[in-house]
Amino acid sequence: MPVLKPLSGNPEAPKQYNQPSRKGKKAWRKNVDVTEVEQGLDELNAQIIKGGVIAEKASEELFAIDVKPDTELTKKRSKQLKKPLKADEILAQRSAVPAVSLKKRPAPETSGKVTDGVLPSKRLRATYVTQKELSRLKRVADGHHTTTVEVVDATFDAWADPEEEQKKKQAEETFNFLPKVEKPKAPKTLTQQPISLAATGKQLPAVPKPKGDKSYNPAFTDYSERYQEELRKAEEAERKRLEELEKERLKAEAAAKSRAEAEAAEKRAELSEWEDDSAWEGAESDAEGLANKKKRPERKTQAQRNKIKRRKAEEQRLKHEAAIKKREAEAARVKQIAKELAEKERQLALQKAEATNNAEDDDASIEEDDDVELRRRQLGKFKLPEKDLELVLPDELQDSLRLLKPEGNLLKDRYRNLLLRGKVEARRHIPFKKQAKTKVTEKWTFKDFNLA
Repeated sequence: MPVLKPLSGNPEAPKQYNQPSRKGKKAWRKNVDVTEVEQGLDELNAQIIKGGVIAEKASEELFAIDVKPDTELTKKRSKQLKKPLKADEILAQRSAVPAVSLKKRPAPETSGKVTDGVLPSKRLRATYVTQKELSRLKRVADGHHTTTVEVVDATFDAWADPEEEQKKKQAEETFNFLPKVEKPKAPKTLTQQPISLAATGKQLPAVPKPKGDKSYNPAFTDYSERYQEELRKAEEAERKRLEELEKERLKAEAAAKSRAEAEAAEKRAELSEWEDDSAWEGAESDAEGLANKKKRPERKTQAQRNKIKRRKAEEQRLKHEAAIKKREAEAARVKQIAKELAEKERQLALQKAEATNNAEDDDASIEEDDDVELRRRQLGKFKLPEKDLELVLPDELQDSLRLLKPEGNLLKDRYRNLLLRGKVEARRHIPFKKQAKTKVTEKWTFKDFNLA
C-alpha cells in the first residue's frame, strides 16, 4: 500500500506576479522595493549605537588574545584522567556476603559426642566491664549523675484535725458529680511586652530623673526657661480654645443663613407656580415649531474628507516630532539627572545621620524627664490625662524647707507613668453605678366602664 505524503510547495493555485505600475516618478518612488536598503541602514544604526561600525574598526579592537587557561576544561580533563580502567573496576568489586572464615572451630568436649551443630553460648567473665558501664562510671566520677532526687512537698499535715480531713473526703465523695472548679488562666497578653505611648516607641524609665527647674530652690536660668515654656503652652492652649469657639460660631451662622435661604426659596416657588403652568403651555408650542425647522446634516464632499485626512495626518506628524524632541532632551539631560540623584543620596545620608543624632538626644532627654512627645493613636477609648502643672510663681518661691509647700502628687505621677509605659489602660472615673431605666405608666382601667 503506498504511503500518502502531504504536498510540497505552495498549495495555492498558480497566479501571475502582480507588478505595481512604475510609470512616472511618483509611482516609481511609491512602488519601488527598498526593504534591503532599510535593513542595511537599521544594521548600521545598531552598530553605531553599540560602539561604532564594525567594518571601520581595527582587528585589535574586535579581537583579544586569551593567554589564560580555561578552568572548566582543565577540570573536565582531570576527571577524564582520573577515571580508572574497566579491568580495575571489575577487580575492585566485592560481594555483600562476607567470606568464609578460615579459622578452625574448637573441637567439642568429647570428640565422640554427636551435636546438633549449634555452638554453646559464651559466658561473660565476672571481672569484665562493658563499655556502657565504663562510660557511666566516668560520668559519675565527673559529677554528672543521671538520676537526681526530686524534692516533693509533704502532703501530710501532722497538726491537722483527723475529723476535718475525714469530713472533707466525705464531701468530695458526695459531690463528685459536680464539675471541678478550674483556676483562672493568665491572659496571653501578660507575657507580651507593653506598648509605649511615646512617639518614638521606646520604653520610658519607671522613675524619670527630674530636671534642675523642679528643685525647691532652682537656679535663675532654669526657672526662667521653665516659666517661659509653661507660659507659651498656656497661650497656645488658649489660642486653640478661641479658634474652636470661632469655628463653632461661623458654623452656626452658616446654618442659619442656609436655613433662611431655603425658606425664601420655598416662598418664591409657591408664588410662581401659576406662572410656570402658563409658561409650559407656550414652551410646548415653541418646541413644536423648532422641531419642524431643524436642518438635517448634509453629506460631506470628497474635498472635505481629504481636508480632514490632511489635518489628521499633520496633527499626527506634529505629535510624533514633539515626542522625538522630548526623548532627545531627556537623553541630553542624563548627566544632569545623574548629578541630581547623587545630590539626593547625599541629602538622604545627611538626614539619616541627623535622625540618629536626634534619637540619641531624645533618649538622653527621656532619661532626664518624662515630658515626651506622645504617639497619635493611643490605647483605649480615653486619652491620657494631662500632667499637673508643678510650678510656682516667682513671689511664691521659698528659701526654707519649713515654708515649702509640696507640689504635685506622687500617686498621680506614678499612675500616669504606668499609662505612658503601656502597663495599664487609661480609664474614666465612674462616680456611681449606672442603673436601669424604669418607665412609670398608668393602666387604662378607668376607661373600662358600662353605661347602665
